[in-house]
Amino acid sequence: MGKVRTAMVKRTARKLITAHPDLFTEDFEENKQLIRKLVDVNSKRVSNKIAGYITHLVKVTKQRGESQ
Repeated sequence: MGKVRTAMVKRTARKLITAHPDLFTEDFEENKQLIRKLVDVNSKRVSNKIAGYITHLVKVTKQRGESQ
């Protein structure tokens, strides 16, 4: 089974990607630093989950673009 992410994590990640499409990369560490600057998240764990989901979305989008 895969990891389950909360709706808040997914919603926040999608909003950030649509607002800043060129900012995020496939590197989790870079995305983590960007999340800390862009979003006011109290929890380190939640910010890491958002950064991880953004990294996943960027990788999937890139793979779909290459396959077409």
